[in-house]
Amino acid sequence: MVCHAMGVIMKIKKVTLIGLGAMGVFFAPKLERYLGKENFRVLAGGERRNKLLARGVAVNGVRHQFTILTPETESDPADLIIMAVKDTGFSEAVRDIRNQVGRDTQILCVMNGIDSEERLAAVYGWEHVLYSYMRVSIAMKDGAADFDPEFGKIYFGETKNEELSQRVKDVRDLFDACGIRYSIEPDMIRGMWFKFMCNIGENMTCAMLGIPFGAFHISGHANAIRRSGMREVVKIANCLGIDLGEEEIENQEAMIKKIPFANKPSTLQDLENSRMTEIEMFAGRVVRLGEELGIETPVNWMFYHGIKVCEEKSMGKFDRNG
Repeated sequence: MVCHAMGVIMKIKKVTLIGLGAMGVFFAPKLERYLGKENFRVLAGGERRNKLLARGVAVNGVRHQFTILTPETESDPADLIIMAVKDTGFSEAVRDIRNQVGRDTQILCVMNGIDSEERLAAVYGWEHVLYSYMRVSIAMKDGAADFDPEFGKIYFGETKNEELSQRVKDVRDLFDACGIRYSIEPDMIRGMWFKFMCNIGENMTCAMLGIPFGAFHISGHANAIRRSGMREVVKIANCLGIDLGEEEIENQEAMIKKIPFANKPSTLQDLENSRMTEIEMFAGRVVRLGEELGIETPVNWMFYHGIKVCEEKSMGKFDRNG
């Protein structure tokens, strides 16, 4: 099949997605609709594969059964791999995509955090890896996702994007053809740190206190904690030469009011579903960087240990019978 977008011959004709969770479902239906079942595949093994084959996944009330490949599938390189896994499954996912990576394959790793691209490039090389991150709020429970597909967006590109490289243009053309919302940021490192700062303030505060995003609509106390956590990230970013400050914190105020009141960030969803969280790459990373750079991070220290206790509680560590 030859794919065309706005009269352009598409260079990306085959896509593999690993991680059909709260971020993966943002892409999957639109990619399959455009590329077809034979050219859009989900990579999954073990029990996860069995669940997807048996039940599929529901996205905004529509159930989908995507083509499933296993990591052991004979080498069948994709033109584009989208990694939408959680940090707890990242190392395994890096190994699992090995048969999907060919000479010209590009990889977008849309997981949270600030170092997944470096970790991925250490295995496959920078010629295969573009920077990427997402801004989206998706509620996912029992294999069903509900979200506004016009609210979320993927950000991607080279480190700098004043002029677009060919591989960035290729991904752009695919997303245009599929109707996937995106932005190509002039400075991807700054953009990733901005998202990291927001995640620290919002994700960590909600998780530790057990509150939805809506708390930031009405609670000055919740916002005081959120902003304090963000300011610690700003200090670290500035020390590393990344231009963030109070203006960026203020700019986020309007965005957070647009998130539906009852929506919950990923870390709180993990705790409520008794799953291990990504705390190590969130507050844990801030604390470690602060120690390395001589910057005090008391709010993130509390986030880290407080959410670790919440993890222990959700896993039943404090349950006593009799």
